[in-house]
Amino acid sequence: MSLVKLFQKIRSTGRIAEPSQPGPGGLACPKAAQLGGSVQLRHIDTGSCNGCEIEIGSAFGPVYDAERYGARLVASPRHADALLVTGAVTHNMAQPLCRTVAAAPHPRIVIAVGDCACGDGVFADAYGVRGPVSGTVPVDLRIPGCPPEPTTIIRALRGLTGR
Repeated sequence: MSLVKLFQKIRSTGRIAEPSQPGPGGLACPKAAQLGGSVQLRHIDTGSCNGCEIEIGSAFGPVYDAERYGARLVASPRHADALLVTGAVTHNMAQPLCRTVAAAPHPRIVIAVGDCACGDGVFADAYGVRGPVSGTVPVDLRIPGCPPEPTTIIRALRGLTGR
């Protein structure tokens, strides 16, 4: 696809949005009530194939624009309300994951993104893999899919922000 055709497709598609549909009780996660309407997210890759990272990038890109719902990616776990964790936890990433979770202020929310992070991905039985994210740190919210679509990621984030 040429660059011109790509831009024409983006222009014709526009922004993709859905009406707000909060989950049971209005929020998908009990800790989300303490966030106050917006959520700062820190992404952590603990051993993924980068499929989930591409979809997270799309969710925060100009077409899906997750920032309009109050979700924003930040560079430091000290500024984050929630942690987006992708990939199965490898032996080398278990300790950095624990340190990153410990560095995030309370109330922190840990979100496992993708099937590998939730425990049933293609890397589940690999020799270098320790296991799913929930085997290393407590997980508050799971977003299944291999990889999850940007609309699924945004739907989960909208449940956190209440928008």
